Amino acid sequence: PNLIWNKSEGQIDTGRMMKTLLHLAQEQNILIFNGLTINKMTDDTEGVILETAHGWNFKAKKVVVATNGFARQLMPELEVQAARNQVLITKPIPDLHIKGGFHYEKGYYYFRNVGNRLLLGGGRNLAVEQEMTDAFGTTELIQNTLKQLLTNVILPDTPFEIDTWWSGILGIGSHKKPIIERVSPNVIVAVRMGGMGIAIGSLVGEEAAALVDI
Repeated sequence: PNLIWNKSEGQIDTGRMMKTLLHLAQEQNILIFNGLTINKMTDDTEGVILETAHGWNFKAKKVVVATNGFARQLMPELEVQAARNQVLITKPIPDLHIKGGFHYEKGYYYFRNVGNRLLLGGGRNLAVEQEMTDAFGTTELIQNTLKQLLTNVILPDTPFEIDTWWSGILGIGSHKKPIIERVSPNVIVAVRMGGMGIAIGSLVGEEAAALVDI
């Protein structure tokens, strides 16, 4: 088998990253509303009317749509396709020898250590059409494949237990390049991370913010 080693690839603690982002936002008196579903956006040139699923509306001067794989729920015309990625993490493994981030089989699988646990995700290439969805969930086919990959390839001589499963939604397309553009006078989009959102999301956000001229 062939192997490429990139000593510059690091590991981001996504929990600490989001905690820091929230802290920076709070320092700037930026309000963050979680769990608020937007059903429709209307740019009336003087601002953007946002219709919520709760039956009330509000208006913003400018809007940046950065919901990646979910963007077409608001803007069906965007060339971005939702794709589900299933993930597991093991319980702590004594003396885990794997340290770092690894890609396998054209990048369709990814694994890394999280302390002394092992995180593994991927396998959507096994059921491409089925996994082109923005619905969270797991499937027996991919779960079994990930477990076999752990048992036979990644940890062949190491006992392990799976702690939990979850899924995430990617935003992909026919091009790897993200969509960062103004689509109306007051609406900018920053989507289609191509599965690299953790790595490039900060830069994409910076470039989208540069398009906002309040």
